Parts: sequence; C-alpha cells; structure tokens
Amino acid sequence: MSTSNRRQFLADLTMIGAASMLSQSLFAAKPSSIKIAYSAITWGGKDLNAMQDIASLGFKGIQLRANAYDNYKTKVQELKDLLNQHHLSLAMFSSGNVEVDPARISSNVDYHVAHASFVKALGGDALQLTNSLRKNNQAPTKDELKALAKVMNQIGEQTADLGVQTTYHNHMHQWGETPEEVDILMQETNPKFVKMLLDVAHYHQGGGVPAKAVEQYKDRLFALHIKDVKSPLADKPDPKAYKFVELGQGNVDLPAVFKALEKVKFNRWAVVELDGVPEPNRTPLESATISKAYLNDTLKQKI
Repeated sequence: MSTSNRRQFLADLTMIGAASMLSQSLFAAKPSSIKIAYSAITWGGKDLNAMQDIASLGFKGIQLRANAYDNYKTKVQELKDLLNQHHLSLAMFSSGNVEVDPARISSNVDYHVAHASFVKALGGDALQLTNSLRKNNQAPTKDELKALAKVMNQIGEQTADLGVQTTYHNHMHQWGETPEEVDILMQETNPKFVKMLLDVAHYHQGGGVPAKAVEQYKDRLFALHIKDVKSPLADKPDPKAYKFVELGQGNVDLPAVFKALEKVKFNRWAVVELDGVPEPNRTPLESATISKAYLNDTLKQKI
C-alpha cells in the first residue's frame, strides 16, 4: 500500500470510529429520571406482605392507604422502621374521599390533615384525595365541582403547613371522571395547594388521552398512577364494562405516556397500581412481576 493510500485508509478508519461513537451516544438508552413505586392496594390491606413483595422486586417506593393510619397511628415509628427495613420510601398516601356536605366538611378536613401528619412522620411528602359522590351515573354541575375544589383547597392549605402536598386523583364513577370535569377541578383548585395525581387508566376509561394530559397539566403534575385497563370485556355484555389489569395487558397507551413524561422532564414518583389481581389463580406478587417485566422490557424503565 502506498503512503498516500495508507494515510487515506487511516483517515477513513478514524471517521468510521467517530461515526460509530456518535451513533452509540445518540441511540444509547438514556437513564430515566422518573421514580417508580408500587401501590399496596393489590394486597387488600395486608401491608406487611405488600412491603415484603414490593421490596423483593426492587421497587424503592410504596403507596399506602388509609388503613395503614388506622393500624399504625399510635405506633408510627414501628411502621417507619418497617419501611426502612425494606428500603422503601412512602411515595404517596391514599387519604380517601372529600366531603362537600356542609355538615361534614370541617370533620373531613381534620381527617385529611391528621393523615398528613402521619405521612410527614413517616418521611413522606404527599397524599391523594378522591371522592365518591357520583350517583346514578349523574355528571356533576360546574357549581358542584367548584364546591369540591373549594374543600380540596382548604385541605391542601392546611397540609401545606405540615410540609405535605395534597394531590387530586381523577377516578371513574366519581366527580372528575371525564377530562372536562378534571379540567374544571384543575382550574378551580389553587395550584399551590392542590396538585394532580394523574391516574392514566381512569383517565383513559373516562374518555381522555393520558399522554396529552401529561403535557396539558405538566405544571400541576405531582405524581401518577401507572395503570392499565381492559375494555370491553368478552364475558360482559356492557360495551363499557372494564377491569384493571397488569401493565401491558390492557388498552392504555403506556409507551406514549412515558414518552410524554420524558418530554416534560417529569422526575417524581410514578406509582404502579392494580386494584386487585384480575385472575383468581394469581397472587399480588405474580401480578406485580408481570407489570415489572413490562416496565423493564417494553418501557425500558429501570426500577
């Protein structure tokens, strides 16, 4: 090989190597800033089993429900020690329903504030609110939604004094089922005191597009329920019948949700939730294992 050809050959090798390194840097998987937790709801109140199973799969966060307050309100340190033992952070706390009956508002606010103190003592920083007011499938009026937002603002202002963020959790069969209702609640609540916990499965089933909601509410988005729902159901005549299933087994476009989360640079907790095991011969741990595999293999999310 002549000197000039050798020089050209080496130059070509250098260019190929540089292109290869550039390609690898462009297409290498970027580490996600999203924190993935798992909800204890699937275990039906058996929180000790939930903590053990969730930790065994490598999750670093857990969502507990109001039953944990009932069981541990006088022994908070014991529960905190259990969380530490399993290397779990309290990612979110389900505080329950919000009342709009004037006779019950004051006691209801106190109820949620007590939960906030419990959350703070456990090292957490957020609780979620829902409501159970939708009756006979009747949509709420705007004034009713404003009344709900007003109470949530009261709760959020008081929990903020404790260093705990109040979030609103959209939910089927409640006020806030549809995207339109959710939007009114977001407009009527104080952005400082009430953030959003977007449940992507409930939002999908309510007629919305979760990925669009992530972008629409990016400035209010504090946490998510990463969840899947299957509808219609082969064994149900009602075309609107649905059931919650493990991730990847339903109709929610979860890849689009995570793409939107990356786009808005979301860096807080996304809590995997499954209300109950969808198959009678399956355990909560087996269901969680299915969802973890989908997170890792399809969504490329590290736990």
